[in-house]
Amino acid sequence: MKPGLVAAGAHWVEPDSLSMCVADDNLITGVTYYGNPEFIGLFLKALGGNICASERRVLIIIGNYVEDYEVTVPYQTLKVLGCHVDVVCPKKKAGDTCPTAIRDLEGGQTYSEIQGHNFVLTADFESIDASSYDALVLPGGKAPEFLALKEDVIVVVKQFMEARKPVASICHGLEILVAAGVLQGKKCTGYPRIKARVVSLGGTFVEADPIDRCVTDGNLVTAAAWHGQPELISQLMTLLDIQVSF
Repeated sequence: MKPGLVAAGAHWVEPDSLSMCVADDNLITGVTYYGNPEFIGLFLKALGGNICASERRVLIIIGNYVEDYEVTVPYQTLKVLGCHVDVVCPKKKAGDTCPTAIRDLEGGQTYSEIQGHNFVLTADFESIDASSYDALVLPGGKAPEFLALKEDVIVVVKQFMEARKPVASICHGLEILVAAGVLQGKKCTGYPRIKARVVSLGGTFVEADPIDRCVTDGNLVTAAAWHGQPELISQLMTLLDIQVSF
């Protein structure tokens, strides 16, 4: 687009990264979706928004074929809110990638699935100190099927739940909480197939109707699917005492 913009009298700023954003008076532009945290942050600032009680530390645990939206949206939104966010995967290091999957309900007997983006990890799983984080996020997709079998993941989940720090689970992320045995007496929602196991553990499963339903019970906030992420983030902000004012 550069030649046409220059010909029209615009000043083109050559991007030095895929996450670069530029603000000029009322106009905010970005190179790609990688720059969404800065892009939305600039947009929020232009609207006169102020973020209070940010700088929280949030840990997100993923694996191969995590649901694309369910890791990307929390990661980028929490960055906008000023949080330090680390995304980790067992046996992988910072800079490694996890392939993602995009799942949707399109009227068939089950969800459809296609491959999404490769998500770049920000830290080494084996090096993290779980006690240094204020909240934990467990996205869905295929990844929870094998993350639920990882004892080191279960240990981390139990640490957060026992410390009553905020834990957010989306869709199939509930499988990890089931494996950790931490849902007794808790109300939660997620993918309907997990309902029987939640109930067998003494939890209460709230039906995923509507699909964007979210449920908060104490320190635990759960979403039925990626459609509920706006509400999930809002409820997580409340648990973390993060506020946006205008």
